[in-house]
Amino acid sequence: MQEWYHYLLLIGIGFVVGIINTISGGGSLLTLPILIFVGLDSATANGTNRIAIFVQSIFSLLGFRSKGATNKYIPLGWKLAIVATLGAILGSTIAIDINDGLFKKVLAIVMIVIVVFMVFKPKKNLLLLQERISGKHQVYSIIAFFFIGVYGGFIQAGTGIFILLTLSTINQLSLINSNILKVMVMLVYTLFSLLVFWVNEKLHWEIGLTMAIGQAAGGWLMGRWSVNKGDEVVKFFLITMVILMAIKLWFFSD
Repeated sequence: MQEWYHYLLLIGIGFVVGIINTISGGGSLLTLPILIFVGLDSATANGTNRIAIFVQSIFSLLGFRSKGATNKYIPLGWKLAIVATLGAILGSTIAIDINDGLFKKVLAIVMIVIVVFMVFKPKKNLLLLQERISGKHQVYSIIAFFFIGVYGGFIQAGTGIFILLTLSTINQLSLINSNILKVMVMLVYTLFSLLVFWVNEKLHWEIGLTMAIGQAAGGWLMGRWSVNKGDEVVKFFLITMVILMAIKLWFFSD
């Protein structure tokens, strides 16, 4: 990273992404292309992105706790975190050796798929649904979180959205409970995913920690609010940026 404005760009994008990741997910759809823009190869960008996510997750949880938010589903969260971690180790190992050009194409496809989901996903009133956290529904969510972990370890982008989708459809948890479990699971599996990239020398600590400053601030802020504030504005911004960056990655990457 040679240009001074890269630091400001990373902190600014990090702040926005910290907000997005805490209230919903998909912030890596912005950070991965930005990391590639500032000069990292795809594998290093993929690994470095986890540094900020790990720090952000810590501050998001602190934000939740500072507002007295508690969660009676922590035992379930640990089960999901363990299986997601196993999947993430596998996914991260695969990501280490992926071809740079192929990674950009995969990322572009993932970005568009998630945009389509964000636009057309059905809305549910979770207050009218009964929570399902035991028996077959717990088994279903555990299986789902293993594959979410594989995906998260491989590319990360949109993992938070998949986690919220799983917890809201299979387990029918409220937004606040889903968000707390999401942050908890991502904190655990991201740590082990980071280790895989670190061992394989695919981390840029300076860039990752710079972006972590912004993400920590955004994550702490939205963790304190504990609700989905300004969701439509965030979604519009995210969708616009993702479409532009997907076009860039698919048609104009080297």
